[in-house]
Amino acid sequence: MAVYTEVSFDEAASFLQALGLGELQSIKGCAGGIENTNYFVDTDQGQFVLTLFERLTFEQLPFYLQLMKHLAERGIPVPDPQAAAQTPTVAARPRKGTAAAKAAALANVDVRPGNILHSLKGKPAAVVNKLSGSSELNPQPAHCAAVGDMLARMHLAGRDFDMQQPNLRGLAWWNATVPVVLPHLTPEQRTLILGELAFQNHVAASSAYAALPRGPIHADLFRDNVMFDTDSAGGHSDQLTGFFDFYFAGCDSFLFDIAVCLNDWCIDLATGANDPDRADAFLKAYQAMRPLTAPERQLLPAMLRAGALRFWTSRLWDFHLPRDAAVLKAHDPEHFELVLRQCLLRPHNLSA
Repeated sequence: MAVYTEVSFDEAASFLQALGLGELQSIKGCAGGIENTNYFVDTDQGQFVLTLFERLTFEQLPFYLQLMKHLAERGIPVPDPQAAAQTPTVAARPRKGTAAAKAAALANVDVRPGNILHSLKGKPAAVVNKLSGSSELNPQPAHCAAVGDMLARMHLAGRDFDMQQPNLRGLAWWNATVPVVLPHLTPEQRTLILGELAFQNHVAASSAYAALPRGPIHADLFRDNVMFDTDSAGGHSDQLTGFFDFYFAGCDSFLFDIAVCLNDWCIDLATGANDPDRADAFLKAYQAMRPLTAPERQLLPAMLRAGALRFWTSRLWDFHLPRDAAVLKAHDPEHFELVLRQCLLRPHNLSA
């Protein structure tokens, strides 16, 4: 959630009024994440997140937004994209020559009644409700179990989602991007990343991989993309209040989604090593809702390696080939190198 495109108070106010979301009271840029421009916006009608999409196109975005809408309608706690009011309010149609009209013209606002994908400053834009709670960055087994349970529910709820879009950061992207980052690696790192890429291409050609259950996945469900209830002292309960940031979602194996979660929620951040207690809690809770198939159990170690390769590659790309942003916090690529090495050193095999 970086800020690449600056949006002024007046521009945001005009946009939110056009959506029928009330009078803007405050706007604040978000520093987390690296893909899109995000602002927290408060109006007299509620708290929202305004996103301008910097890489995803108008053609790609309906998949993500409609998936969130689909899941929200089935009781999965995810941000619900806000549709433009069918009948714009008077405030949404400022009189010519007024400051509001000038702000609307400057912002290049395109809001159409009933749509959940809009345009702001010439870029695709969406507004979703802000989830309650906060992220748990030091999860315990109970938090991991809550995530495993809800991830399984999300996978089941998405089975009747009828839109299709591949995981845009999947194998094809790894094959295209690894050669781009190779000049920035040491000889040892180059050997590691090329060997792992070859292994993942081999796995993807196997019959076991073809048999993996598939559907819409989040593909980026890290600790900072999940919310939990907080008490008055700022502590966290194990009551999960929502998943967010679906803009890496795509249709892929459910096992890859599981692996991404295990590689973040259930490891020691300092070493990248698997934490057995948290991993067991996550997997037991997931399987209580959707038991893993035989091919999934067989390929879990390989998918853990795939998840580590995916995020090592993307972090190398973002770190060495950064884009300009007003607010940006780059992630350390070495972390997922550690995770990949631990996956190779101590494969996580499920008991029979």
